[in-house]
Amino acid sequence: MKPSKLKTASLGLQHVLAMYAGAVIIPLIVGNSMGMTPEQLTYLVSIDIFMCGVATFLQVWKGRFVGIGLPVVLGCTFTAVGPMMEIGEKHGLSAIYGAVLASGIFVLLISSFFSRLVRFFPPVVTGSVVTIIGLTLIPVAMNNMAGGQGKPDFGSAPNIILAFTTLFIIIALFRFFKGFVRSIAVLIGLLAGTVIAAFMGKVDFSPVRDAAVVHMVQPFYFGWPTFEWSSIITMILVAVVSMVESTGVYFAVSDICDEKINKKDIAKGYRAEGLAYTLGAIFNAFPYTAFSQNVGLMQLSGVKSKTVIYYTAGFLVILGLVPKIGAFTTIIPNAVLGGAMVAMFGMVVAQGVKMLSRADMASQENLLIIACSVGMGLGVTVVPGLFAGLPSSVQILTSNGIVAGSLTAIFLNILFNELGKKSKKVVPLTGSKVS
Repeated sequence: MKPSKLKTASLGLQHVLAMYAGAVIIPLIVGNSMGMTPEQLTYLVSIDIFMCGVATFLQVWKGRFVGIGLPVVLGCTFTAVGPMMEIGEKHGLSAIYGAVLASGIFVLLISSFFSRLVRFFPPVVTGSVVTIIGLTLIPVAMNNMAGGQGKPDFGSAPNIILAFTTLFIIIALFRFFKGFVRSIAVLIGLLAGTVIAAFMGKVDFSPVRDAAVVHMVQPFYFGWPTFEWSSIITMILVAVVSMVESTGVYFAVSDICDEKINKKDIAKGYRAEGLAYTLGAIFNAFPYTAFSQNVGLMQLSGVKSKTVIYYTAGFLVILGLVPKIGAFTTIIPNAVLGGAMVAMFGMVVAQGVKMLSRADMASQENLLIIACSVGMGLGVTVVPGLFAGLPSSVQILTSNGIVAGSLTAIFLNILFNELGKKSKKVVPLTGSKVS
């Protein structure tokens, strides 16, 4: 039986809550680094959420040239945070948006060519990438469980109690319920955790009280973009890295949904992200990539409908236009979010392991690829200053665990499985050849 609109909307809202914190943290970090006023920061966060909805719609909608047509949620890429802060400090906010605009056009231009490189992403690569993504997200969940890094009450007993209570509620719902209740277990866990936190006096309602009722988006709100070559090259590198990350998510979602994707589909997915970059620059938002936390939620809930993600996109647009409504999602305590993140991010790891099971695990070369890529990804995450002595342009590829691990997997796969060998069929993930 087809689920009701209310149920579908609830599932869409669950995806919003799953990615909201990850989406808003980037404009908050970049905006604060640029010394923005509260009014400017409010606009930056609002337009970011609005554009997440637009970008998600472009990706889910399978048009002739744009959109992969899978239930993929787009949000700001964490890879771009450091480079954008550096560009902003050296050349100003306008140079950030000039670089984002140029990189978006670049992605649109190279999407078809880049999609032909899919043969370099067999299960041993895509599985390693998704596993790395999940593992490198776990520390984020742990920090949130403790209340948020740098907070005065970090690691306090109330925060730990809240986090584990939220996690136990989600687990209990999965153990004792089926159907719709199970599918929105994370949403119920977040709401229940927030209610408990309110009784503990740990919920601050001032963001809701102070937020504007209606907010209208404006193109070039912060002024016209300026173009600086080193900034453009830097952001293009970020865009290429984000495409690599998104490729792993595309394959993960196609596997969950049991839908085959080909090079044309992947190219349209890249174009959707490139168009989102371009529109983001015009409306003063940021670069976008496929969000892996929503993949974990999809696997956890078992709901794979594109209609649900359309609702997600609609909610994000509304939240971006009505900051007072959107502010309600900001009052969820970090500890409550952290409890839910453990389950969601852990499911991303599980999905990566499932993808790796499709690789030839009898091959010592494949085992070495997995070992080195996962080791590099975790190593850089744990010791982020490992490559601090390298030029900043190189650090874009080495300072992020997901990026470093992914590039390691790609390079070693080419070295062991491509160079010097005859052309062969590649089974990326779904068990059939990607053409």
